[in-house]
Amino acid sequence: MLHIRKADPQDIPTILSFIRELAEYEREPNAVHATEDDLRRDGFTSNPKFRVIISEWNGVPVGMAFFFHHYSTWQGKAGIYLEDLYVRPEFRGRGIGKALMIQLARIALDEDCYGIRWEVLDWNALAIQAYQRQGARFREHWRVMQITGEDLERLAKIR
Repeated sequence: MLHIRKADPQDIPTILSFIRELAEYEREPNAVHATEDDLRRDGFTSNPKFRVIISEWNGVPVGMAFFFHHYSTWQGKAGIYLEDLYVRPEFRGRGIGKALMIQLARIALDEDCYGIRWEVLDWNALAIQAYQRQGARFREHWRVMQITGEDLERLAKIR
C-alpha cells in the first residue's frame, strides 16, 4: 500500500541514498558530493532551503520528491522547483511517481504557487512520456544554463 509523507531528520540517510541512486541512474555516479550533514543543515532547521516528501510502499521508503521554492518575476508568485523525483526501479510502474507529483501539485496549490518546474534529461523518454501524460510541457525556446566550480569562482573575482 502506498503512503506519502513529509520527510523528517531520521530520513536523511534514505534521502542521501535516493540521491546517489538517482545520480547512478542518470549516469553520473561520482557527481554526488552532498553529505548527511549537508542535508541536515540545509533541510531540517528552522529555515530550510529544501523540503522532501517520501513515498512508502507497505511502510518501506521507495521514492521521494526533493523540492524548494523559486520566484517568478513574470508571475509575481513563487513556484516550486522539483530538484529530484526518484522511485526505486523495482517499484516503478505502480503509480508512485505520479502520486508524488499529485502531492507536489497539492502543495503548490496550498501555498499559492503559480506552478512546478523541473528538468528532465533528453534521453529519459519514459520520464518525458510520464510527465507529458500528467500535462507537463517543455518550455519553448528556453535552455537551462549554469555556472559552477572554477568558472563561478573566476566570475566572482571579476572587478
